[in-house]
Amino acid sequence: MVPGGPAEKKAEGKQAAKESSIHIPNPHFEKMKEDILYHFALGTGTHDFPALFGDVKFACIGGSPLRMKAFISYIAEQLGIASPRNDFPNICAATDRYAMYKAGPVLSVSHGIGMPSAAIMLHELIKLLHHSKCSNVVIIRLGTSGGIGLEPGSVVITRQSVDAAFKPQLEQVILGKSVVRNTVLDKDLAEELTECGKELKQFDTVMGNTMCTLDFYEGQARLDGAICSFTSEEKMKYLKAAHEAGVRNIEMESAIVAAMCNLTGVKGAVVCVTLLNRLQGDQITCSPEVLEEFESRPQKLVGVFIKQRLKKK
Repeated sequence: MVPGGPAEKKAEGKQAAKESSIHIPNPHFEKMKEDILYHFALGTGTHDFPALFGDVKFACIGGSPLRMKAFISYIAEQLGIASPRNDFPNICAATDRYAMYKAGPVLSVSHGIGMPSAAIMLHELIKLLHHSKCSNVVIIRLGTSGGIGLEPGSVVITRQSVDAAFKPQLEQVILGKSVVRNTVLDKDLAEELTECGKELKQFDTVMGNTMCTLDFYEGQARLDGAICSFTSEEKMKYLKAAHEAGVRNIEMESAIVAAMCNLTGVKGAVVCVTLLNRLQGDQITCSPEVLEEFESRPQKLVGVFIKQRLKKK
């Protein structure tokens, strides 16, 4: 091959196509001399991001700090990554906003409850990955949800996140104007995760639409909140309509995950276990032991996915 010739340039082009970097759609971003990720207690002026995070390929996120700490211990064991007393320190220990743990190519970060909290975390996580010069990263939300027409303990891989009117979009008000963003998730990644669940053969895994709401109670058609403005008949009619529209579970973060991944060129996925069938009730009545086992199911499925991905390299 002639150095710098057409064949070499073609090979470089193929390699560049394989290496998918993170796009920051912000014209002001590159003008910043220093970037302080306030809610992580990290900054480009105080931390060497490429040295700390440059090898990250899987950014796994979930609501609870304890759940994400449990996940990093689990995945480290699965990948054979040793740690004294299996203790992985909280990288964001200087703040109480979020928790972050790392084991090899896996980052595990909590995002709190709801889209506002998750959005703040995602802004800073995506910037962290960009500053770290990471490539080919996938962001996967591991969570819990209410199922629609599924047995409790089923795991749903989100095809697309839909709003309360069953549309695959997220409407945000920015500078007083309505901005609508796409919330369809990466099809190939969703199918790959679904196959991992089927290979496990430990629980039902389905792909479907996920309804993302702004509220746990009225917004999810629950009758057991402090306020309720509808009848039980209206609730059931709405949930059945959701099921007919392809909705298989309800939670509160998938739309912002999908929208921000789409805007930044990051492949994203949402993997949630169902804690109850909403067609049969509103309250979660499982024992703590059963809930703990249910919550481990997305971790097991994503663990299989990560191991398979690493074997392909």
